[in-house]
Amino acid sequence: MRTFVTTECRLKMHGSGEKADLVPRQQERCVWDSLKKATFILGSGLLVFAAFRNSVTWHLQQFWGASGDFWQSQWGKAYNFVQGNEWILFFLGGMVIPTIAFWLLNGLLLIVDVTGKPQIITRYKIQTGRNNTVEAVKLLQAIRTVVFNQCFLSFPMIMLMYPIMKWRGNPCGPELPTFHWVLLELCFLGLLEEVFFYYSHRLFHHPTLYKHIHKKHHEWTAPIGIISLYAHPVEHVFSNMLPPMIGPILLGSHVATMMLWFTLALLISTISHCGYHLPLLPSPEFHDFHHLRFNQCFGVLGVLDRLHETDTVFRASKEYERHTLLLGLTPLKETIPDPPKKIEASCNQGSENLKSYMN
Repeated sequence: MRTFVTTECRLKMHGSGEKADLVPRQQERCVWDSLKKATFILGSGLLVFAAFRNSVTWHLQQFWGASGDFWQSQWGKAYNFVQGNEWILFFLGGMVIPTIAFWLLNGLLLIVDVTGKPQIITRYKIQTGRNNTVEAVKLLQAIRTVVFNQCFLSFPMIMLMYPIMKWRGNPCGPELPTFHWVLLELCFLGLLEEVFFYYSHRLFHHPTLYKHIHKKHHEWTAPIGIISLYAHPVEHVFSNMLPPMIGPILLGSHVATMMLWFTLALLISTISHCGYHLPLLPSPEFHDFHHLRFNQCFGVLGVLDRLHETDTVFRASKEYERHTLLLGLTPLKETIPDPPKKIEASCNQGSENLKSYMN
């Protein structure tokens, strides 16, 4: 018996073949876009950091009369001061200095969040009309949670990290790593954090885990800086602490590199949550959109979001158009205004429907 294939069937088969070919092409494009995005973000960040480090070193040598390698000289003095108690250096570099940097930046932001002033800062607010002045009760609850997480979770984890790092090598050795090696480490650490944070974050958005754990962090749909560490204890351990800690452990990093890395991670996370798109600072639009819509933009760099297409709604929004480094003084909300109210209202309604589902 012969089988006859009609012209219509051939066309259908041809069409299905085109669709099948389209999927790998889309995936290939997503991978390529992710690689380009990672290269651009990390390259730009390292270039700015290198320029900043060289500038600071030059000024210190000029005005303070420093000779030789300024940073190595200062580290040598600190190393001799502790007289072999290297755990002190590890504690200072891994916990104390990053925490001080975190609270210095957030202290300044809290003044703006509580008072709603000065207008020179508040004009850059991303979600205008929301949290113009933060409720005192809600803020105190957030501060208590952050302090608890730092004292009873972050501190023990850093101290447990010390013997692991000693087993890996000599994290508090008298010689600092070379500047170029530090740049390479920071690049690798940034990529590792992106991987571990993205997937742990998406896991916490599973309906069961979201309801019992991650929902706490999303109480703030218009976040402020301090909310970067406002989380359930389980989330703080697995999403806030472990992603930035894994890299230094794998590389056997020097504590000076750890100090720089943890400080940068905390400051960038604070800026991502601050709610203000300020001039010359990294754009917070990406993560602010996650708090607003909650099912988009799960990563830090956005690399894996591009790969897994969890930023499609974001890339079709005005927030994406504003997701850039602000080099002028005019707020991007003015140069790139929001869409008409009806469109915005429908988007908000869709977000609320999704949130009700997660509840």
